[in-house]
Amino acid sequence: MSRRGVGGWRDLVGGRRQLVGGLNDLDRGRRRVPVSLKAGSLLGGFVTAVISGGINLHNSRLGRRNLISVTGVESIGVCYGTGGNNLPSPNDVINLYKSKNIKGIRLYNPDQDALQALKDSNIPVILDVPDSDISSLASDSSAASRWVQSNIQAFSANVNFRYIAVGNQLTGDSNANNILPAMRNIAAALRSAGLQDRIKVSTAVSTGVLGTSYPPSAGAFSSDASSVLVPIIGFLNENGAPLLANVYPYVSYTSNPNAISLDYALFTSPGTVVTDGQLQYQNLFDAIVDSLYSALEKVGGRSISVVVSETGWPSDGGPAATTANAQTYLSNLIGHVSSGTPKRPGSIDAYIYAMFDENNQQPQGTVNHYGLFTPDKQPKYSISF
Repeated sequence: MSRRGVGGWRDLVGGRRQLVGGLNDLDRGRRRVPVSLKAGSLLGGFVTAVISGGINLHNSRLGRRNLISVTGVESIGVCYGTGGNNLPSPNDVINLYKSKNIKGIRLYNPDQDALQALKDSNIPVILDVPDSDISSLASDSSAASRWVQSNIQAFSANVNFRYIAVGNQLTGDSNANNILPAMRNIAAALRSAGLQDRIKVSTAVSTGVLGTSYPPSAGAFSSDASSVLVPIIGFLNENGAPLLANVYPYVSYTSNPNAISLDYALFTSPGTVVTDGQLQYQNLFDAIVDSLYSALEKVGGRSISVVVSETGWPSDGGPAATTANAQTYLSNLIGHVSSGTPKRPGSIDAYIYAMFDENNQQPQGTVNHYGLFTPDKQPKYSISF
C-alpha cells in the first residue's frame, strides 16, 4: 500500500471489463507509512519471495496460534511497516526476522536503528526513500549524495541492500515529476560510491497505473501514468533494474466481487478461469502480474522484470477479510511464486505485506490487519515458507 501502510492504495478498479484482473486498482488514499506502508506501505506496501518451499496448511487451527515457520526457502521478504504505536523495537523486529529465517525486508524509511540491527544479518533489503525527501533529492545532486552516504554507505559493508525504491505509488501524485530526477541522482551517488552493480534504483507502483488489464495480454499503462512511467522505464532498462509493483488481488476482488470469484483471488480455483490466447490463468495474482508485463512490453520494457514489492490479504476489517482467507492466500502465494506466471515462467520476487498489524494506519479498516504477527510478536496463523 502506498502509504506507509496498506491503506493508501491506488487501485482503481474501474470500469469496463476488468474481469481478469479486476485489476485496475482503485486509489483509496495514499498511505504514507512504509505496504506496503511507507513506514509500511501496503498496496504500494510487502514480502519478497523467491521461494522454493511448500504449503503447509493442513495443520493450521485457527483457534490457536501456530508458529510461522520458514523452511526450504531461497528468499522471502516481508515489509516492515511502522504505522503503529505499540510495535516492538527495531532491534526486536529484526531479531524476529532472523528467528523466523525471513530472507528479505522492505523498509519504508531509513530507520537508523533498524539498519543498525540488520548489520551482519545478510537479509536482503529494499529501502524506500521517504516521500518528503524526494523533491530535494531530485533538485540537488549533493543532497542525493548525502542521503546515500548517511543511509547506504554508512551501512553497506554490513547490510545487504538490494533495491532503493524512490517513491511508493506516486505516479499520480504531485511529486510524480520528481521521481525520475531523484532516481538519477541517487543512481549517480551510488556510482560514485562504487555500489551501482550491487544496488539498483527503482520506484514502486500500484496496479492503478494500468489503463487496460484484461485480458492480461492487452495490459497497457494509462495515458496519465505513461507520461511519468515511460521515461522511468527507459532508466530501468539502462540500469538493469526491475519495476517494483504492489499487487493486491484482495483489492481487485473486493472492488468487483460480481465479476471476480473469491477462489480466483485466493489461488483456489479448481481450473482455468481466464484463457488468453495460448495462456491460461487459474489465479488473479498471475493475471495482474502478466498485465504489468504486457504493459511494459508495449513501451519498450520487455527486458524489465517485475518485483512484487507488496502483496497480502487482511485478516479483519472488510469483506472476505478473515484469518482463514489470509492464511489461504499467503500459503498459496508462497507455494506458487517459485513457478512464475504463464507469461513469465520461473521464480517471482515477492514481498508480503506486512510484518505486523498497524493500529495507526488510516483510514481504519482492513489496512490495520495485514500483519503476519500481532504487535506482541505472536503469529496470527500458521504459514510455512
